Amino acid sequence: MKPSCALLLVSTLSTLVACTRIETGEVGVRIGFDKQISPGELLPGSFNQTFVGSVLTFPVKDVSVRVDDITPLAKDNSTMKDFDAMVVYNINPQAVSELYVKKNRSFHAEHDGDIYLMYNYVHQAARNAIYKSARKYEALDMNDNRQAIETEVKELIIHTLAEEKLDTSITVSQVLVRVILPADSVVASANELVRAKNEYKQKEVEVQTAKKEAERIAALNSNKGAIEYMAAMANMKIAEAIANGKVNTIVIPSDFKGMVNVR
Repeated sequence: MKPSCALLLVSTLSTLVACTRIETGEVGVRIGFDKQISPGELLPGSFNQTFVGSVLTFPVKDVSVRVDDITPLAKDNSTMKDFDAMVVYNINPQAVSELYVKKNRSFHAEHDGDIYLMYNYVHQAARNAIYKSARKYEALDMNDNRQAIETEVKELIIHTLAEEKLDTSITVSQVLVRVILPADSVVASANELVRAKNEYKQKEVEVQTAKKEAERIAALNSNKGAIEYMAAMANMKIAEAIANGKVNTIVIPSDFKGMVNVR
């Protein structure tokens, strides 16, 4: 092999080894040997040499931000025991370089070699939105209004982005409320209220039952004379029937166990 060919082969192998491929859902930015960021973004599917300088990769599609273990204040001034949510956002690929260069580095987050642009910023915006939205609902009503809270939190985040002129660079696609737990004291009070209501209903039934029984007894007592009169009249009619021979009287011993045939 000629020296020139060998050098070309070594150069080619070195280039391939010192190379980064931009994966689907990512955008890259080149950092020069002078630590300066080159203008423009490196698009998904492209191979970029890192023999000179380096390449930073940024996930831009469906980045999930978990907002966990926050304790917003409810409308009834009780502090929620736990509130967990998730926000999904996307970065405009054409805005990657500008966001990384111009925005405060504390707005971003890094994990496994990737830089998640504006992750911390979106996290804080979501947190603020949740605190604001939760204040409109009683602690025990939040779960029933979960979908309304998701919609409102999303709208508040989008409004924040628009105020900061970031609405063309960041798109919020989804807000999902995962956990809503009222304070233990609120749950205990609610259970106590339910128990008291059930006891009240039970007492109410008992009172109504006693009232009806009292009315029945009172009616019997008020008609006692009429009942006695009717009984006396019945006895008199029976006596008259016996006197006129219209009634046959049969005396049966108390210990009689046979059959009586009446014709």
